[in-house]
Amino acid sequence: MDRDIAHPAERAPATAQSLVPEYPAEVEALTVELLGHIADKWTMLVLEELADGQPQRFTQLKKAIPGVSQKMLTQTLRQMERLGLVRRQVFAVIPPRVEYQRTSLGHKLGPVVCSLWDWVADHAKEMQAARARFDAGQEP
Repeated sequence: MDRDIAHPAERAPATAQSLVPEYPAEVEALTVELLGHIADKWTMLVLEELADGQPQRFTQLKKAIPGVSQKMLTQTLRQMERLGLVRRQVFAVIPPRVEYQRTSLGHKLGPVVCSLWDWVADHAKEMQAARARFDAGQEP
C-alpha cells in the first residue's frame, strides 16, 4: 500500500487531546519504530559521537562511549544503518577495516536529539524535585 504522505499544511491539526497532528498510518508506525530505536541511550550517544561528520572505526566508537559493550554497540550500529542514520564502509584490507559515519539523514536527526538534551537541561531541577517528592511518597 503506497500512499502519498500529506504535506504539513494538509495534515489534520493537533487536537486538545493530542499535541501531534494526525498523520497517515504508515507515518505513525514508522515514528513509533524510530522512537523505539533512537530513544535508547546508545543510539543517542553514537549520534553524538559521530556529530562531526568524520568517519570513525568501531574501536574508536567503543572507546569514546563509556559502558557500551561490543555486542550492544554492534546491535546499535546495525539498527542505525538499517534506518539510514549511519553508513558502514568496509575496506578490503587485512585486517579488515570498517568505518561508520552519519548519513545526511542522521545529520538531520541531530537537531531533534539536541532539542531533547536542551529540554532536559531546562527542566532538570523540576524533574529532580518531582522524583524526590515521589520517592518520599509525597503528593505533587
